[in-house]
Amino acid sequence: QALLEESGGGLVQDGGSLRLSCVASESALDTYAIGWFRQAPGKEREAVACTSPHDGKISYVASVEGRFTISIEHAKNTVYLLMNNLGPEDTAVYYCAPLETCFYYTTAKHPFVSEWGQGSQVTVSS
Repeated sequence: QALLEESGGGLVQDGGSLRLSCVASESALDTYAIGWFRQAPGKEREAVACTSPHDGKISYVASVEGRFTISIEHAKNTVYLLMNNLGPEDTAVYYCAPLETCFYYTTAKHPFVSEWGQGSQVTVSS
């Protein structure tokens, strides 16, 4: 069973924006780093960004740097991924996952604990 649950995906036009939500269990944000990942059709899952809520560390992969922004609302145990200037190349199922640390998030293949959730579909039309 997944520890985190994603939502907020949808269909958006090229250049548009979406905000994804990742709702965590009460203790997850105090215990784990939270990574965002995506998987496009026919491709392997890839890392997008990572945040360590307990020390404030945030990291983005080059392809989304400057367009995507992570934020945290601790009162709601929620991590957000705001995605601006979306392009067709951003079309994918997006997942959030608990990680031990953000240090290796770009090579992570599995959540540190639990399993991948169902993800949230993001489709960008050209």
